Amino acid sequence: MLATDPVSRERIAGLSARERAIRVAKRVGASKVTVVDDPAQLETLTPASALLVIRADQLVHTPLVQPLVDRELPHDGVAIAVVPENPAVTDLTVGSYAGAFIATGAMAKAAVHALAGGDDTFVASVAEPLRVPHGAIARAPIRTAEERRTAQRVLYRILIKPQDNAITRYLYRPVSFPLTRLLVWTPITPNQISYLVAALVAVGCWFTAHRSMTMALVGTVIVLVASYVDCCDGEVARVKLLSSRFGAWIDTIVDELSTIGYMVAIGWHCHLYFGPRYFGDLPIDPWTTAIAVSCVTLVWCVYCIYYNIIVAVGSANSQDYVGRFEVVPGTQPNSVKLAPAAAKAIATKEPLPQPLEWLATYAPYLVRRDFISWIAVLLVALHWTHITFAAFVAGGLVSFVILTIDHIKLRSLRRSVVRRGMLLEAP
Repeated sequence: MLATDPVSRERIAGLSARERAIRVAKRVGASKVTVVDDPAQLETLTPASALLVIRADQLVHTPLVQPLVDRELPHDGVAIAVVPENPAVTDLTVGSYAGAFIATGAMAKAAVHALAGGDDTFVASVAEPLRVPHGAIARAPIRTAEERRTAQRVLYRILIKPQDNAITRYLYRPVSFPLTRLLVWTPITPNQISYLVAALVAVGCWFTAHRSMTMALVGTVIVLVASYVDCCDGEVARVKLLSSRFGAWIDTIVDELSTIGYMVAIGWHCHLYFGPRYFGDLPIDPWTTAIAVSCVTLVWCVYCIYYNIIVAVGSANSQDYVGRFEVVPGTQPNSVKLAPAAAKAIATKEPLPQPLEWLATYAPYLVRRDFISWIAVLLVALHWTHITFAAFVAGGLVSFVILTIDHIKLRSLRRSVVRRGMLLEAP
């Protein structure tokens, strides 16, 4: 990590350029990271079979280095990151050296000896290096205040996830982004944000589970606030390179428990407010019975989702759930793997008129937690808490049916692969 330039200590989105470069190196699998503050340190370096060099006088992000690591490099070879077509920043010429390279074998030792004269000098001395265009949002200059502001704006583009639906992108992110921009400058970690979300939901459920309509509304609003804070843990993790599988599991588990907890709380509120005789003289309490049924259906739904993302998708994020898979060739002889089937959320055989096409695209968002949190506040504000609870019960039953069918199909598909004597690769 070349950090001899004082600009490497400049902070962008809460991290100095050198610390960010260190995290990038670790993210791509570096076994050891040495920060070179003084060129004299180069004399003590003994590179292993491969040497990764990152210049920390600029903002760097994983796409600068990951393409280098993914390339197969011959022994005694050098691969350099170069500026691609249409880069995020335009301070360098397309195809020019971008501040990171990998050297192997004898070239790694030669690089160590030559780095005292600058990494760009070493790169210029290599006859035919492998030139690898870096990915999007990979680097940006930070020498001036204006460049640092531009670098920060470029970095924040990664906050929008591919899984984000329209409601999340246009209703939640505009609020969570400013909060995230504050949080990245604090020592608060993404996992601590997830714990805060869990605590807010617990408080919201406690308020909701009272007879008072006012208490129920306060609790529902707190749960809505928690859903906004919940957006920040992933945003901070992506900006500060703190994403982890453990953190992803905490986030998704809190999401699922929040849904179940609020359903139980609003159901208990209805039990207290409307009473067991709201539906007439029944031998059972319909509210507590519905709570019990919904708990069973939601727990089963969580199992189906987790089985899907763990066994078939290889993810720790419930947003990566895939309803339908197809069998595709694997990487080894006589092996196959499951790939998500390209399909719309609501599949149609023929093209639809534009209004119906819009409905088929966006109707599935109406059953997502992002949308339900807002609708719950509206319904509770109107004192329609029984409608809110009924919607949760109905949504749980519908999800139970859909996810059960998907689960049976997935299990059947996996068994059919085994019966054909083929090896099913892990995701």
